[in-house]
Amino acid sequence: MSGTRHKVFLITGVSSGFGQSFARAALDAGHTVIGTVRSEEAREAFTRQHPTLAHGVVLDVTDFEAIPSVVARAQEAVGPVDVLVNNAGYGHEGTLEESPLEDLRRQFDVNVFGAVAMIKAVLPGMRQRRAGNIVNVTSMGGFITLPGISYYCGSKFALEGISEALAQEVKDFGIRVTAIAPGSFRTDWAGRSMVRANRSVADYDALFDPIRKARQEKSGRQAGDPARAARILLEVVEAEAPPVHLLLGTDALRLVRTKLDRLSEEIAAWEAVTRSTDFD
Repeated sequence: MSGTRHKVFLITGVSSGFGQSFARAALDAGHTVIGTVRSEEAREAFTRQHPTLAHGVVLDVTDFEAIPSVVARAQEAVGPVDVLVNNAGYGHEGTLEESPLEDLRRQFDVNVFGAVAMIKAVLPGMRQRRAGNIVNVTSMGGFITLPGISYYCGSKFALEGISEALAQEVKDFGIRVTAIAPGSFRTDWAGRSMVRANRSVADYDALFDPIRKARQEKSGRQAGDPARAARILLEVVEAEAPPVHLLLGTDALRLVRTKLDRLSEEIAAWEAVTRSTDFD
């Protein structure tokens, strides 16, 4: 491990995508990994990755009542969690008008409430030990927005905000919080992990149909390398002062900088109106 201290990682969603890459990198570095999966078959497959360091647990992150006991049993078996990586999540594609409200509830249950429930399960122990890292995988969609992923962006904006506020709450306890916001990477996000709402309003055809088509064609050919992102994760949890927000990918950097420039211009353009609401 080239001088790094052995850690216990708890990573949600290790069967595919970033979770799979994160777990592989941590195991290769000699760390213990508790990985959550959705089936017994997947649990056995993950545990086979390393005879002593890989520990699969079957857990749906939306089973909020089960999370505390599952996490407690895992920690009893392998030791206290040093690093929580909230990776489990999925994309939702569809214009707001065409997307059922139930889709929004499910999106937030997985991408936001599940992540917070996992944090609540490990945070008391980290606080008592005065040490720990919490890494929430968000998205450049937690900074910028694109038409047709309003529910997804909403969930990632929420997790970015929660991460930033939590970081301030726990920094004096030696706990570091980082929201990692990837751009387009070669994961299953735009493939089998994407939920797509049905089209029902023709008025959106001209705007949305080309976006959906381009995303499907680009799937599997994105610029981002999940293995490189995994190596960055290990650097973040070893850093003395890790960032609260970390963008991954040149597309994320470009799009977020453009958004910040436009936001600054808009604030300046309306500054007089902003100031006019104070008492004289």
